[in-house]
Amino acid sequence: MKLSKRLETVVSFVETGSRVADVGTDHGYVPIALAERGIAVHGVAMDVREGPLARAREHIRRHGLEDVIEVRLGDGVKELKDGEADTVIVAGMGGELVIHILEDGKRLWGEIKHWILSPQSELDKVRKFLEDNGFLIEREDMVQEEGKYYTVMRVIPGRMEPMEPWELLYGPCLVRQKHPVLGEFLVREQNTLEEILKGINRQEGEKAKDRASKLRQKLVWIRRALEIVGNLEGYNIEGEG
Repeated sequence: MKLSKRLETVVSFVETGSRVADVGTDHGYVPIALAERGIAVHGVAMDVREGPLARAREHIRRHGLEDVIEVRLGDGVKELKDGEADTVIVAGMGGELVIHILEDGKRLWGEIKHWILSPQSELDKVRKFLEDNGFLIEREDMVQEEGKYYTVMRVIPGRMEPMEPWELLYGPCLVRQKHPVLGEFLVREQNTLEEILKGINRQEGEKAKDRASKLRQKLVWIRRALEIVGNLEGYNIEGEG
């Protein structure tokens, strides 16, 4: 099965021999790929909506994997039974929802070996939640696909050092890796914010001043991350000459 770059990255974070629960499974492509490649020995495809589950059920049937992958209606991990999975995937949803699912699954924190998360927004809030609740970001990757940037992280129980604001925003692992896709993203973000700031600086009033101050602070954090990521020569940044 051919997957998008984002989903291929999610699949690459799962260890062989895992029992996997895929939350918000949609079409069921991730558990199908994991089963077909011999990575997952058992899967639970979960979604809060019956429509996506029906599609997942049909795809699983077509691939002959009904004995390996169960399909289950449920909100987050509420319907996941104790001891049923050692890996939980939560991908393709906003950061606040990812946090909500983690909070609702607190009873599982001690038994899940890996949480594989790919928030679509508010990554700083997700990382702060992990830091505050005894999780360690073990691995991170970032991909660019069709003009959008996606971060995937693998999280395990454990304590990590408190993160600086720029690490919460851009990922301590990605920065330490000098990840080239992160470099592309940071340069694009820097250019965008500088253009916005030019427009705001021509405005008057307290709201404009406050917004300009916040943008300047974010630019400081971007530049701090870029200092560590290093030389950006040769990066393929769309729109850059």
